Amino acid sequence: MPAAVAPEAPAEPASEAAEGHEHAPRVARSVSNKPLIDEEKAREHAESKAQSGIKVRPAVRRGTPRARRMNLSLTRLNVWSVGKVSFMMSIAGALIQIVAAALVWVLLNVVGVFDQITQIVASTGLNADGFNLAQVFSLPTVLSAVTIFSIIEIVLFTLLAVIVAAIYNVVSSLVGGVHVTLGDD
Repeated sequence: MPAAVAPEAPAEPASEAAEGHEHAPRVARSVSNKPLIDEEKAREHAESKAQSGIKVRPAVRRGTPRARRMNLSLTRLNVWSVGKVSFMMSIAGALIQIVAAALVWVLLNVVGVFDQITQIVASTGLNADGFNLAQVFSLPTVLSAVTIFSIIEIVLFTLLAVIVAAIYNVVSSLVGGVHVTLGDD
């Protein structure tokens, strides 16, 4: 024989249950989670509302805040923007390359590598017409060659980046782009 179940009393609404308990008033907070007003003023405000008959929701205590996550999709690249950024980055790379080449040449010259290689070539008997490696690889010659090479690199790198961005836009329209999940720490 099944046991008889007694009917339960209807539950009190949350607002009536909250009136019997003393809760801290809600405090407006800024983005940095600091209160916009101090707690004393917030209590005074809540008490004035309670005296006037206006019901105030009790503050909800939350545990430690969880990190927020956001899923985004990179679906299109602006080709003009990619071209501008890649051009500026390739110019920066070219300047670094020219300065590095000048520093390496000065270092090799100070250490005497060019003179030693010239002496090695002369000792083998291949010294034809006073071969001097320092004259062949002089600083202006090296910097001119590196500058020409850097200009070609600037053009090629910029064109390659623009072509890759255009291809990415086509492929992205087919498959939906790259999906990225960003999160707060």
